[in-house]
Amino acid sequence: MAQPLVVKKDDDLDEEEYYSPFLGIEKGAVLQEARVFHDPQLDARRCCQVITKLLYLLNQGDTFTKVEATEVFFATTKLFQSKDVGLRRMVYLMIKELSPSADEVIIVTSSLMKDMNSKTDMYRANAIRVLCRIIDSTLLTQIERYLKQAIVDKNPVVASAALVSGIYLLQTSPEVVKRWSNEVQEAVQSRAALVQFHALALLHQIRQNDRLAVSKLVTSLTRGSVRSPLAQCLLIRYTSQVIRESGVNQGGDRPFFDFLESCLRNKAEMVILEAARAITELNGVTSRELTPAITVLQLFLSSSKPVLRFAAVRTLNKVASTHPLAVTNCNIDMESLISDQNRSIATLAITTLLKTGNESSVDRLMKQMTNFMSDIADEFKIVVVEAIRSLCLKFPLKYRSLMNFLSNILREEGGFEYKKAIVDSIIILIRDIPDAKESGLFHLCEFIEDCEFTYLSTQILHFLGNEGPKTSDPSKYIRYIYNRVILENATVRASAVSTLAKFGALVDSLKPRIFVLLRRCLFDGDDESNPLPQIVRWGSYSW
Repeated sequence: MAQPLVVKKDDDLDEEEYYSPFLGIEKGAVLQEARVFHDPQLDARRCCQVITKLLYLLNQGDTFTKVEATEVFFATTKLFQSKDVGLRRMVYLMIKELSPSADEVIIVTSSLMKDMNSKTDMYRANAIRVLCRIIDSTLLTQIERYLKQAIVDKNPVVASAALVSGIYLLQTSPEVVKRWSNEVQEAVQSRAALVQFHALALLHQIRQNDRLAVSKLVTSLTRGSVRSPLAQCLLIRYTSQVIRESGVNQGGDRPFFDFLESCLRNKAEMVILEAARAITELNGVTSRELTPAITVLQLFLSSSKPVLRFAAVRTLNKVASTHPLAVTNCNIDMESLISDQNRSIATLAITTLLKTGNESSVDRLMKQMTNFMSDIADEFKIVVVEAIRSLCLKFPLKYRSLMNFLSNILREEGGFEYKKAIVDSIIILIRDIPDAKESGLFHLCEFIEDCEFTYLSTQILHFLGNEGPKTSDPSKYIRYIYNRVILENATVRASAVSTLAKFGALVDSLKPRIFVLLRRCLFDGDDESNPLPQIVRWGSYSW
């Protein structure tokens, strides 16, 4: 038997060890263990362990041959004779995962149908789920009557199982499921929250291709018959869909908007958030329509629950991209989230502030972000860098402080994608803000002195060759470029030689000096770095 995997939680904190029971599991060995299914006296605990291993192999991508799958399937069916409830649930899972062929399904159908009519609700619910996953349309018609009865069953577990099965069967046998509309409509009125949720989802899928039917469904349900918070969230989404399809322009009366607004006063936090998100995503939403949604989101920013703070700030972050003025009132609350222990919340808060901040608040935000950047992962840093770039394009007069900030974080530790995002941002700012060209090129020159990424070095050298000759004093960049010829790998040296050739070709005053430097490059042992190809390329100029 394979030895269990020993995983240490944290060497610096403690020596507590965790064991993985699945390390070294081999399909052949597990199939041998599956012979316990044939024992006259079944060991329920042992059988559950073997099924767990088989399910693990299937979920890890292991495939069984036709013979192996058939043998395991027939062996599993023998476990129906056990009265152990836990084992029976594992048998249901195993049959569903094996997906037996049509010939094999017949063997297990009788057992499942017997369970579907059992007095044990757990058996009934699971049997319904498994049957609907493995039978074809012919067998479905035989059990349709039982499924329709299960949809309106008093037990919510059984009713939910039948409704979920209906959602699955709608993909394979839509005509059959559409005949259940009356039962599903009755289930929508159920007091059980999960039943109401699944019933509404199935009813909408049945009618989704009929816009008028969906509109009537929403009209009937927005009057207050839906009490389940989960179902109310679904109803809000369907209502938003109807509003979008109605094509109401900005300023016009929106159908069902009062319902969305009323959901902002719901007791369930998930419903309030869903309604606020729906309102903010409406096409052509006005400031008057946004105000109540922004107000409740602002209240959630100071919630003690991290999930509410995250949901609120994420929604406000999206709104800030299209309606920054509407979010401005939340800036004070978001500034307090910059120090939030959840770095995802802090990142969204700072990027939202960058989108909504005014020109006078830029310097203060930069000071707050200095310490913040060292505490977050690269993926969050990239989001912040992109937000800073947008802010700089919005307020070009603030390019100095923003460019200095980008330059400082460019010299700190970070991965390739993070550094590339900073370099790309500086290049965009140089192109779009003429006054930022000189300082931006200087920052890039300083970066390539210690750049560890060949791609970024060649990218900067290429950009430098295009923009450097157009500056007031192109000569100050030659030292940085020639250092790359001396100190870097062949790819970067070749790019540096090409950049030198561009400066010599476009700046007459530098031509003699460049020519001397290129002569020195002739002694480079790597063909890629030899300047002759560059000289040929710029051959129309007289050196």
